Amino acid sequence: MNVVDDIEREKLESALQMDPDNPDRLYELALIHIDQQRNVEALELLDRCIHTKRRDSAALYARAVTNLSMSNYRKAGCDLLKTIVLDPGCLPAYRHLGFVQFTLGKEESALKTLKKGLVIDPDNAGIYCVLGDAYLDLGEVDKAKEAFDKALELEPGNPEPHCKMAMYYLSRGDMKGLKGEYELLKSLDSALAEQIGTLFF
Repeated sequence: MNVVDDIEREKLESALQMDPDNPDRLYELALIHIDQQRNVEALELLDRCIHTKRRDSAALYARAVTNLSMSNYRKAGCDLLKTIVLDPGCLPAYRHLGFVQFTLGKEESALKTLKKGLVIDPDNAGIYCVLGDAYLDLGEVDKAKEAFDKALELEPGNPEPHCKMAMYYLSRGDMKGLKGEYELLKSLDSALAEQIGTLFF
């Protein structure tokens, strides 16, 4: 528990007692709750914030991410769509929406969303990771590998593309490739490497 966050949280709670509908304070307090993984409290604050300030893209995005962490995919998807309409440059929203669509079995919609994000930022490794997942699910293995390769090229020190590539190798039955990514992940993210190692080696 972060002591600074606790002090800030208490200050914001006091301020909200005086001005309970202040959307900026509701949003700030919600972010602290999200950091502390108090998702139910965060959602309640974000609902109040959005009720007062309906077109607040930051609050909509925060509520989407909170719902996503609670596996409320449809609610998250609705807020992510609104976020993109209000703030078309919010790249994390494209990535998360693509993930939600892909998770709900709407792979073609996911591909469209992710490609729109890549038009805005062609060098977004995170979007390439989700794009690769969608292609893999569709059985388009060459396109999946291409997306994961691009993510690795953009961020070779980021564990996520290596993890995605490990899953790609696993799907192809390529244990040598999987072992290679596992060895790389040992230095990048030992906890993630340990998970893969426990499952497959």
